[in-house]
Formats: sequence, C-alpha cells, structure tokens
Amino acid sequence: MTMLNFVGLSLVVLLSAVGAAAVERVEYDYYKYHPMPEISKWMSQMQTDYPDVVRIVEYGKTYERRTISLLKIGQETGEKKKAIWMDCGIHAREWIAPAFCQYFVREILKTYKTDPKMQQMMKNMDFYVTPVLNIDGYIYSWDTERLWRKNRSPGPAGCNCSGTDLNRNFDANWGTIGVSNYCCSNIYCGTEPVSEPEAQAVTYFVGSRKEDFLCFLTIHSYGQLLLVPYGHPNFTAPNYNELMDVGLAAADAIRKVHGKNYTVGTSPDVLYANSGSSRDWARMSGIPLAYTFELRDNGTFGFKLPEDQIQPTCEEAYSGALHIITYAHDKTFNGAVATAVATLWTMLLAVGVTGSSLM
Repeated sequence: MTMLNFVGLSLVVLLSAVGAAAVERVEYDYYKYHPMPEISKWMSQMQTDYPDVVRIVEYGKTYERRTISLLKIGQETGEKKKAIWMDCGIHAREWIAPAFCQYFVREILKTYKTDPKMQQMMKNMDFYVTPVLNIDGYIYSWDTERLWRKNRSPGPAGCNCSGTDLNRNFDANWGTIGVSNYCCSNIYCGTEPVSEPEAQAVTYFVGSRKEDFLCFLTIHSYGQLLLVPYGHPNFTAPNYNELMDVGLAAADAIRKVHGKNYTVGTSPDVLYANSGSSRDWARMSGIPLAYTFELRDNGTFGFKLPEDQIQPTCEEAYSGALHIITYAHDKTFNGAVATAVATLWTMLLAVGVTGSSLM
C-alpha cells in the first residue's frame, strides 16, 4: 500500500469515527417528555458538559431501591454557600414538572457565562435541582398506569393497595386536613410523618443544612397556581405578606411571557386545604421563601399536557421562578451590603464624622 493510499484510508476511518460520535451525541430534546433512563443519562451529560459548575449528588433511595439524585449547580468558591432548592416529579403523573426542571437547568447553564446577574448568583449560591423525586412512581406512570400519582411502597397490613402521597407525608401538620387514612386513596398520607424513603431523603438533605437554603421551590401540575404556605387554614406563615408580594410579582413575570394567568395564595384560599406538604415543611423548618408551582393547564388536558405546550409552559414558569430566586439572592446579598453601609454610617455619625469632614 502506498503512503498516499494509507493516508487516505486513515482519513476515511477518522471521518467515520467522527461521524459515529456525532450520530451518538444527539441533541437532547427539551420539548418532549422523557422516560427515567433518558433523564438519568441527561444528568450525567450535564455533569460531563459543565464539569466546572455541575455535580451529581446522590442523597437517598426510593422504596424500590433506586438512587435519588440531584444536580448541584454553582461555582466552586471553597466557602460555604447559600442555596436554592428545586424538586420536580414528586407526583408521578405530572410529567410537565420533570420537563421543567430539565429546562431550568439548561437555561441557567446557558446564561451563566454571559449574563452577569446569573454569574453573580452562581458565585453566591448553589442550585440543588432534583429532576424526578418520585422515581418509582414516575417509571410506573410510563410503564403501567399513566395517571399514577403516589410512590410505590406497599400499603399497611391488610391493604392490597400500594403507594403513599409523598406530598402528604412531610412533618407539617401531618395527617390533620386534606388527607386520607385509606391506603387506596390518592391522598393517603402514610402510616406516620416521613414514613416514606423519598420524603426522608429530602427531609434529611435539606433539613441538615436548612440555614443555607434561601428558597424552596417544588414543581407540580396542574392549575396555574403559585401556592404559599400554609396548607392548613389555622396557620399563617410569619412572612405571609412577603410571600404574597413576591409571588404576585412572579405571577406578573409569568403573565408577560405568554399571557397566562397564575393565581397566587395559600392552598386553602385558592385550591383546597391540605397538610403534610413539602412546601409547608420547608417554611416550618425556617426556609423563608417556599412555593409550590402548579404549572399548566387549567383542566383541558390536565395531567396529560400535550408536548406542544412544554416549551411555552417552561418559558413562562422559568420567568416566574427566576423572579423568586433573584429576589431571594438580592435580599440576602445586596441587602447585606446595604445593611453594612447603613451600620457604618450610623457609627460615623455617632463619633461626629459628617459628610463635610470626609471630603
């Protein structure tokens, strides 16, 4: 074989390898619903593509012993950082929620290198995003029963039904209102608070560093609502006015994207009373800003939201979530600077230093 032929053959082999790699790396479609294996592969790809800011963290096991993982997203500073929590897919049938979590991750990773504000937030805070919390239920909704809601743990002795509603299982006025003790019910709250491994995983991970978290966002569907604590009508969050003000501003941000109206309020005021939600647990644990997003729609398609609505739903919800997160960030970091300046000025005045003497 001549050298020229050898080079030509090598070039063909090289081009074939490049072509195969290109075929293998298909662009991820954020505007379709993905089964759990594809979401897991996507998480790994995010860590590979953005090794400087993305890390997969495993923090629990489901009843069926699947690993619960999140993406920790933020710049490594070597210091303890504040944090934002977001979980999706606590209810298996709400497929738009995991779709949103993936879209949210893509957007913040797309913008952090060019948008100074996102860059600042990535430096000051870590984002902890769980694309699918109820993995067992989500897989079951794909493979067996599309409208399955609960997790997949067995019922108590004598019960032939499976599953506990994870969003009734948290230790927040557990079992008092808006729940069922009947194990076949979709709102069965479990045998005791935090009886379910998925709820235990969140409670331990977030609860063990709750002072770090500025904001707790849990994503659901449907109804086009922004729910603030608390789900029990006899309890009012100490910062209720702030929660409402920030929520209403987030709803305005949502409306500006595609004209969709999101109603803001406590669950008893705008939906129904309930207890044991992760949102209420987060607020009771001391996390100041806790919200449940109920994404599109208002009942036309319900839990079976068509794929052609994924993009507009995610775009508007991103705008709302970003408003809440930006508020939490600015209140903590810009507020801290303003407070320090005010304190310094007060001290200067106390010792008789005036503006003219500083010139």
